[in-house]
Amino acid sequence: MSAGPDTPRARAAWVVTASNRAAAGTYDDRSGLILEKALADWGFTVTRRVVPDGPPVGAALREALDGGARVILTTGGTGLTPTDRTPEETRPLLDFEVPGIADAIRGQGVGAGIPTATLSRGLAGVAGRTLIVNLPGSTGGVRDALGLLESVLPHAISQLDGGDH
Repeated sequence: MSAGPDTPRARAAWVVTASNRAAAGTYDDRSGLILEKALADWGFTVTRRVVPDGPPVGAALREALDGGARVILTTGGTGLTPTDRTPEETRPLLDFEVPGIADAIRGQGVGAGIPTATLSRGLAGVAGRTLIVNLPGSTGGVRDALGLLESVLPHAISQLDGGDH
C-alpha cells in the first residue's frame, strides 16, 4: 500500500549524519540534531542515524528508503577530503537529480558570506518517491539551508505524490 498524504509514512523523514568523529563519539552530532528538530517542527516523524563516512552512508540511505522515508537529509561528507564520500553513496540510489536544490543551498552559504560553500559537492535528487538532499556538515551550512528546505519540501512531496505544479 502506498503512503497517501494523511498516512504516517507520508511524513516520515530521516537524518543521516556522515562523520567519522561523531560516529566514534569524539564529538556530538550538532548538525544532525538541528535537522532533526527542524523536521519535527515541520510535522515529520524523524529517524536519525550517525554513521562513519563512506559506505555506511549508503547503507543508512538504503535503510531509510526501505523504511518508507519521504525525505532524507544528510549532513557531512560533501567536501573535498578523501573521506568525504556522501555524494558518491547517494548518486547510485537516485532515479534523477534535482540540481536546483543543491545549487540553491550552496548559494545560501555564499550569500551568507561563506565563499567556501562553493566547495560543497552535495546532491539533491529523487529515489522513488523520496527526496534526498545532501547538506554540508557545518551547523552554519545546515542553518543556511533550512529556510530554503522549509519552503521547498511540502511542494516537492506534493509533486512526488502526483500533485500539480
